[in-house]
Amino acid sequence: MADIVFISHGGGPMPLLGDISHQQLVETLTNITQQIKKPKAIIVISAHWEARQVRVTHQKTPDLRYDYNGFPEASYTFKYPCAGAPELAEQLVSKLNTAGIDAELEENRGLDHGVFVPLTIMYPDADIPCIQLSLVKGLDPDLHLKLGEVIAENLAEDVLIIGSGFSFHNMRAFFTKDDLAHQQMNQSFEDWLVETCSSQTITEEQRMVRFKEWEQAPYARYCHPREEHLLPLHVCYGAAGRACDVVYSISILDKKASMYLWSSRIPPMSDSNTE
Repeated sequence: MADIVFISHGGGPMPLLGDISHQQLVETLTNITQQIKKPKAIIVISAHWEARQVRVTHQKTPDLRYDYNGFPEASYTFKYPCAGAPELAEQLVSKLNTAGIDAELEENRGLDHGVFVPLTIMYPDADIPCIQLSLVKGLDPDLHLKLGEVIAENLAEDVLIIGSGFSFHNMRAFFTKDDLAHQQMNQSFEDWLVETCSSQTITEEQRMVRFKEWEQAPYARYCHPREEHLLPLHVCYGAAGRACDVVYSISILDKKASMYLWSSRIPPMSDSNTE
């Protein structure tokens, strides 16, 4: 099985600007790359691209999209000169269309900050070919679970799948001071998410229902008024089809957040696999 990881990618370019509230994010992404084998190609599903059908970048040398505003001038000069993977993109589009998921190649769009910011931390040499897949407008959880399943079918073990989102994404809450009640709402959803992704006592049928009915989780719509930052996790679980191997519980922008890793190189989930 290919390695699969869901990451909480933080606020815009802030992880690359030395922001103290992103220190744990940077440390965790660095730790993840030390735990897995270096891939030969990377597939990223980012929260920051939605299209009417699945779009897959097809360029040999993708550009970057500085899809954020109001940051220091240096934020718009970052470079991440990785190669694309056109043949892999073509294979994925063919596979998705065969499975009944409408997909097309994308020739123009560059890699957004949900891709190049974490990859700059994880693989700073930019020496691994990378393609990006879009989410599908409508944000249907069933479709994105199926998307993950199809992506992972017959995928080489040396390809890394990254779901790039954020386990907590209430923009208003990031800019207001939390009281105890809001902290507890954040924590309650995180507890549910960790249990959903990692519990060995939940059957895969039960886990799938939880992902499909995620809005029933405690304070789900407080933590995700809109679910685009959660659905990359659905794609990851769809690709893995089992409990994760490692949970990384961290703080980002003074909010509780988490990341999840599935890797055949790591023993099954235990207390020692929670960081």
